[in-house]
Amino acid sequence: MAATFGSLYFSEIKGYTPCDLCWYQRIFMYPLTIILAIACYNKDRSITRYVLPLSWIGGCISLFHILYQRFHTFFEDNSIVACGPTPCASNYFVWFGFITIPVLAFTAFILIILLLWKLPQIEEE
Repeated sequence: MAATFGSLYFSEIKGYTPCDLCWYQRIFMYPLTIILAIACYNKDRSITRYVLPLSWIGGCISLFHILYQRFHTFFEDNSIVACGPTPCASNYFVWFGFITIPVLAFTAFILIILLLWKLPQIEEE
C-alpha cells in the first residue's frame, strides 16, 4: 500500500509526471495492493503463485529503470522516456545521494518477494 499511495502522492499531489518505466512498474505494483489486501483479509497464504510473478517482473523493470537512470548516456537512442524532462539525466529528487523513485519501487518489490519467501516458514511455526 505504501508503494501505491507513494506513487500516487508523487504524481497527483507533487505533480511529478510518471515516465514510461514508472508506468510499467505501476502496472505490476497496483494489483499487488488489492491481491495482498484480499489475501490478508481472508488469511489466504496460497497467494504466492499470483504475487511472485508480478513482483519479479516489476522488480526487474525497476532494476532496469535504476540502471537506465544511472547509465543513460550509454543508451544511444533515447527511445525510453524516463523520469522527467530529460531521459533520467535529472531526477525529481534524490534522498541520501542514491534513493530515487525507481529505487523505492525496487525496494518495495524486493520486500514483497522476501516476505512471501518467508511465508511458508511462518506457516509451519
